[in-house]
Amino acid sequence: TLIRLDMSEFMERHTVARLVGAPPGYVGYDDGGQLTEAVRRKSYCCILLDEIEKAHYDVFNILLQIFDDGHLTDAKGRKVDFRNSIIIMTSNVGAELIRKDMNIGFPTFSDGAQKQQQDYEKMKDRVLTELKNQFRPEFLNRLDASVVFHSLDREELRQIVDLMLAQVAASLKDKNITIQVSDAAKDLLGTKGYDPIFGARPLRRLIQTMLEDQLSDALLRGEFQSGDTVEIDCEDDRLVMRPLVREAVL
Repeated sequence: TLIRLDMSEFMERHTVARLVGAPPGYVGYDDGGQLTEAVRRKSYCCILLDEIEKAHYDVFNILLQIFDDGHLTDAKGRKVDFRNSIIIMTSNVGAELIRKDMNIGFPTFSDGAQKQQQDYEKMKDRVLTELKNQFRPEFLNRLDASVVFHSLDREELRQIVDLMLAQVAASLKDKNITIQVSDAAKDLLGTKGYDPIFGARPLRRLIQTMLEDQLSDALLRGEFQSGDTVEIDCEDDRLVMRPLVREAVL
């Protein structure tokens, strides 16, 4: 079970109580805490705390108790066991440093493996230093590991493209339409959808504008029908679509 909490929702002090539940007499007391109630119901879980650097100072006090004792008491006085939970925290700490040095933050696909590794080690050292400046030592000392992710390479981008295209294909199942995307089209999406600052985040929007919107317009015009396999290829730096197979519909 994955329990995901966006820590930007816990930036203010009064929001911290939502993790363990509202005090007696307050609205939401019966609902329990967003964190404690979820773990109480399913103790074998993975907890993802997204953008932990945005959390209020008091959130870290709660986490320190979990890391030390392996449990947390909610607003109703119930002891919630975290010993069977894996806690993962993401952070954008050091991102600004990477943006200032695009050579470190975005090694090109043509760079050799040795140079990419050297660039990664430099980036890692800078990010870990910034991490120590951002978070308290007693918090960092309780973490099992700090992982600094490297820039995406071509193969990883292709995997992300494939995952997103699989979502598009799934959305067409109810229309009995399948898609067949060429390698050239996938490379185009991967290249245009990658940003040296934001990573692969723009890829979702690009697939929507370049592929899904164009495909929706074609469906509205009646260019594709139930039973069609739509071939998607790349020509002149853009996607083109054509029916590949048209099955007889009984």
